[in-house]
Amino acid sequence: MSTDQHPRARTSVFRTKSVEQSIRDTEEPEHALRKSLSAWDLTVFGVGVIIGTGIFVLTGKVAKENAGPATALAFVAAGIVCALAALCYAEFASTVPVAGSAYTFAYASIGELPAWIIGWDLVLEFALGTAVVAVGWSGYVRSLMDNIGWHLPAALEGPDVPGGTFDILSFLLVLVLTAVLVLGMKLSARITSVVVAIKVTVVMIVIVAGLFFITGSNYKPFIPPAVTPPGGGSDWTAPLVQLMFGYQPTNFGVMGIFTAASIVFFAFIGFDVVATAAEETKLPQRDMPRGILGSLIICTVLYVAVALVVTGMQHYTELSVSAPLADAFKAAGHPFYAGVISFGAAVGLTTVCLILLLGQTRVFFAMSRDGLLPRFFSRTHPRFRTPYRPTILLGVIIAVVAGFTSINELATLVNIGTLFAFVVVAVGVMVLRRTRPDLPRAFRTPWVPVLPIVSIAASFWLMLNLPGETWFRFAVWMLIGFAVYFLYGRKHSRLAERNDSPAS
Repeated sequence: MSTDQHPRARTSVFRTKSVEQSIRDTEEPEHALRKSLSAWDLTVFGVGVIIGTGIFVLTGKVAKENAGPATALAFVAAGIVCALAALCYAEFASTVPVAGSAYTFAYASIGELPAWIIGWDLVLEFALGTAVVAVGWSGYVRSLMDNIGWHLPAALEGPDVPGGTFDILSFLLVLVLTAVLVLGMKLSARITSVVVAIKVTVVMIVIVAGLFFITGSNYKPFIPPAVTPPGGGSDWTAPLVQLMFGYQPTNFGVMGIFTAASIVFFAFIGFDVVATAAEETKLPQRDMPRGILGSLIICTVLYVAVALVVTGMQHYTELSVSAPLADAFKAAGHPFYAGVISFGAAVGLTTVCLILLLGQTRVFFAMSRDGLLPRFFSRTHPRFRTPYRPTILLGVIIAVVAGFTSINELATLVNIGTLFAFVVVAVGVMVLRRTRPDLPRAFRTPWVPVLPIVSIAASFWLMLNLPGETWFRFAVWMLIGFAVYFLYGRKHSRLAERNDSPAS
């Protein structure tokens, strides 16, 4: 008897939806997505969304403020945390090749309410992520336009600029990417491939050219002496671990590497978006693990290399915070490379927006197909086989948010949402191993339950290093999610309808 047919599960908020039923739902003609993606497409998507402002900005900021040259080790530590989660994602994505990522995985293993909560969390994570990155892209493009003498009216430069009210560039970017996603995944993959090629080329130029300007003395000391940052323990902007236990994370020193890791982790956000495309992959059992793990390995290697180069080119105490890579080349007397880096950052951020928007629409689509959101949004386009209704709705909302809002202070919500998803997926792997040991698993997470438990602990530690105010905002969003579920989702759940029907 599958878990979603168990008598005790019929009315419980922890009723689970069997893997077999999840896969059958993807075969309904009006709700079916076109399968067009390969392992290469998935790897490109992963690299496209992971390499964003993190590699161009965070590297110098963290080196100067948190870890010095040991920032390279912070990237390794953050990469390990992501790799632990990626191994759990890979098992789920190959076993349950259905749109929705962590939402679908939780529904098959832990239950409907946890699945709803993680889906609600992912909708916020991807929406804010898309809007924040679109605003960042707008800033890079305005900078490039200024270099060639083109200037937008002040009112259209966005609320972050004095006198600005509406960010026309970020608004138009999100609308254009929405249209690309409606037209089809293969088109999205082709555009992403071209842009990722440009972005990786720019990163390689930084690494290779920077090698010629490295000074060995800049690496000394590789791990600077530990420093306790100023500030009391009662400020809501302080890390939660400090507010709760009085433990104050240090900058520099060995522990400073882990403080830095909790920050540079944000540069890795996105590999989990690859899992949302499982249903549109030709051979998901084989290709999903390759795409998820392959993109993560490539990006970790590039991040470590860039961190070593930039801290070798310029002493960490002299690095700029806003544009460290570009300014390091300017300091070395090569402004041309600084322009190339700005161009790469502007071009590269388009794919970050595209894939975050893709991830959000697929989670929304999966939730509506299950009846937890209005089923109006679960019908695919008759020609393009894409979830065009949620794509258009969410694209327009995010475009407006990006155009009118200065949302830098909400960016950390993206990170706490991602880490929360990591925890849920790791728990789900352990639960599904116990409840459904019979399932064929094309990829098996090694060392279960030890590896998932370590993944949970590592993710939770990074969550504790996020500010108290971020936890408060996250809790408010979750409470709204509970209200929506109990007022709408629980009553309209297709799983509940199936369990209540005579045939069940």
